[in-house]
Amino acid sequence: MAMPIHDFLHDISADSIPAEVLCQGRRWLLDLLGVAICGTSTSMSQIARNHVVRHFGPGQKPARLLFDGRLASPAGAALAGGMTIDALDAHDGHRLTKGHVGCGVLPALMAMSEAEGELDDRTFLTGLVIGYEIGTRAGIALHRTVSDYHTSGAWVALAAAALGARVLRLDTARTREALGIAEYHGPRSQMMRCIDAPTMVKDGSGWGSMAGVSAAYLAADGFTGAPALTVEAPDVSDLWSDLGSKWRISEQYFKPFPICRWAQPALHAVLTLRAKHDLNSDMVAAVNLTTFHESKRLAIRSPETTEQAQYSTAFPVAVGLVHGTVEPEHISEASFANPEIRRLAEGMTITESAEFNSAFPSRRFSSVELQLKDGRVLRSGPIEAPGDPEVRASTAQIRTKFHACADSRLGVPRATAIDLAVERLADGSGAKVLFDLATAAVFDRQLDRRTY
Repeated sequence: MAMPIHDFLHDISADSIPAEVLCQGRRWLLDLLGVAICGTSTSMSQIARNHVVRHFGPGQKPARLLFDGRLASPAGAALAGGMTIDALDAHDGHRLTKGHVGCGVLPALMAMSEAEGELDDRTFLTGLVIGYEIGTRAGIALHRTVSDYHTSGAWVALAAAALGARVLRLDTARTREALGIAEYHGPRSQMMRCIDAPTMVKDGSGWGSMAGVSAAYLAADGFTGAPALTVEAPDVSDLWSDLGSKWRISEQYFKPFPICRWAQPALHAVLTLRAKHDLNSDMVAAVNLTTFHESKRLAIRSPETTEQAQYSTAFPVAVGLVHGTVEPEHISEASFANPEIRRLAEGMTITESAEFNSAFPSRRFSSVELQLKDGRVLRSGPIEAPGDPEVRASTAQIRTKFHACADSRLGVPRATAIDLAVERLADGSGAKVLFDLATAAVFDRQLDRRTY
């Protein structure tokens, strides 16, 4: 039987969540931590973390920054964590929200749990699942009820506020105020502005996480907010009626590559042709893409920043032809001057298809035609990117991606310890070990010397 949002938020426990749903929570947690580890090397993350340390003082209830170790307020730690994960567009997402839940939910939950001394591992994992359930529904509701396409931060704010209300054990009235404050103050930033001009503002996830944490603390002190229409409006009631019976955390997609999901069908098509026909990039004379409108809007061909490289279709497709994959190092400054990548990206034709447009956002198709120098023409046909929930990524795939991010940056012992700590969540051993491992700086000599 479905339950109202306030009862679901405060009363549900790990015992009432299916084992497979808890397992999915662990999978996304490990994936998010891997992305965060890579994200710390970006200028976006470094600027955000330094900003938070300078301007979001730790106060009476501090929290450590994700893979940094310095102290800030819970709101500041949520801001820095959300921006660190968002700095590398490799985290999970949801087709109907056209955005990402975990990116902002995880740092908000970790910051508030640490600040409030809530280190029960079963409670923490339950909270992460709840965050996905509330955030996904809020995102779908916002897209249904307003015309603008808003960034993830707009609805992540509600999920973060809900988790804050749960950690603070707010009553029903103050929980409602927290959600109302978060919706009112959440960053209703227009996503396509950043698609057209990619910068560090990206998907607004860090700002939404910060707004949600602040909303919970404000509500706890008696601050009031306007009703959260994405939760309470009659025309979205169906989205909330299945809480506790339909688990939307299982609808998230997995991203094998650190670029916008909209570019990944075209990349997958190119990689498929490259492998099938044993191609090298110098065999290719020209690349013709057919895709949907939003993918075509990822229009940067010669990026100068990693944000521009991540919000591009032509550039990562060219990278894929040259390298046979796209890794974090391929969307950094080291690749921008590569003459072969530039040749392919700048000469690429990109056309949008009415058929592909009509399928978006529930399905995202692209097709690729490669004109080879020997006169052959290779065509992929319509193709979707791997990782959608219909063909769910395995735990082994997620672990492989995590260790590709973590082993070289943290060292194998610490990376393995994080993997084990995530796997053990909900066994009653507590979350302190995980928090210590995930909040110490990427290069932490004391942790590097430990035997796990």
